[in-house]
Parts: sequence; C-alpha cells; structure tokens
Amino acid sequence: MAYTHDGKYSANTGSDRAGAYASRSANGGASGGNSSSNLGITLREVLHWLVVPVLIVVVLRCFFFGMYVIPSASMENTLGIGDRVVTSRIAASRGDIKRGDIIVFKDPAGWLSVSTTETGSDYLIKRVIGVAGDRVACEGNGAPVTVNGVEIDETSYLRPGADPSEFAFSITVTDGNLFVLGDNRANSADSRYHTGDGNNGLVPVSDVVGVALAVYWPISDMKALKNHEGVFAKVPDANAASGSGAQ
Repeated sequence: MAYTHDGKYSANTGSDRAGAYASRSANGGASGGNSSSNLGITLREVLHWLVVPVLIVVVLRCFFFGMYVIPSASMENTLGIGDRVVTSRIAASRGDIKRGDIIVFKDPAGWLSVSTTETGSDYLIKRVIGVAGDRVACEGNGAPVTVNGVEIDETSYLRPGADPSEFAFSITVTDGNLFVLGDNRANSADSRYHTGDGNNGLVPVSDVVGVALAVYWPISDMKALKNHEGVFAKVPDANAASGSGAQ
C-alpha cells in the first residue's frame, strides 16, 4: 500500500511500482540511446580515419605517382625481376627529364613485339642517355658511349661484365625525344635496336608516364633510385657542343 495525497491508503501499489519501473526503464532506454549515439560517432570516426586516407592514396596514385612491376632483366642490376618501383608523374608531365633519369614510357613504336614486356603491360623502363640536341654514339666492342663527343663512364650503373654496347651506333636526338638504354646492355632491346621504327629509335617525351624514384618492394631491395648525374657532369650542352664542332 501507499499513501495518497489526502492521507488515505491506496491499493494501487503495484500500479505505482510498475509506473516507477517503467520510468526507470525509460531512463535506461535513454541511456541506451546515448550508447547507440556514441557508437555511431565511433563508427563515423572509424570511417573518417579509414576512408579519408584511402581517398588520399587514390588521388596520389592517379595524379602524382605511378607503380610498376619489373618482369625482365634489362635494367639489372639496378632493377631486378619482380622489383616494384614508384614513379613521379609530375616530373614526366612537366617534361622535366634529365640525362641519367630512369623513365617508364609507353611502347613508342611496337618495341614490345620483339622484346619482353617490362612492366606487366605496354610500358617499358630504361635510362635516359641523351636529350634533345644530344648526339649519342659508340664504336662498339667495349668502347665507351659518348654524348656530344665526350666519353661517359657508366660503371656506376651498368651491370658488371656488360659492355656499353656490343655494336656501333650514332644518333642525334631530335626535339621532343629521348635516347634510352638499359643498364643491362647485353639484354636490353632499347633505342639502339629500333632505329628503323620511324623515329630512329627515340622515345617521344609525350610517351613518358613517370620518372622512377625508388624500389618499394620487396623489402630486401628497397632503395632510392639515382640518376647518376655525375656521369654526365662533363658533357657539354648540345648547342655548345655543336658550336665547338663536335660530331
């Protein structure tokens, strides 16, 4: 029993207790609602920390960096079979490509019909030896490559035991193009082999999709990739070389 407001007993004790219980249940329900709300915030936070980074990676991947797998030996020992490289799309889009850079480029003129696919698609990867205006030449049989008449020492990146070129060649790089060679010259179908492709074996700058920055996988091969600019330090500007009578 319970007292009413006028002091009389009431027999509605069970009802009152039920009401009180219902009230407490309602309060508990509100508390549970808050827990759900808190859980919702947590889920949003999780989504925030997962989705945003993924979107950032996608944007970086699409507009700033490229990733490629190396399935051939043409760039050994700089790049091994199975190495994965990351490239800069920005450097390629700006045409900011220098001698010594390792570039990934679209197959310019059916090169892959006579050589192994080098990045798992219709792309190849080579080192730039000559830029627009340069005259790149070699007498073959172990003789060094010359750029604008100056011999370059490529031992810092050539595969040990590989000659600069087994055969002679002499090519002038025209505007908007690049002359490329593999670091494993004995196993690289590069500019030397495609002089009859309609562009004298040169790679259009517009076909370059990335400048290689680093090997990111496997962990044992992780490293930054160098362009060995010191190799070309004594090479004169193409215009200067032309003015001095260099051939």
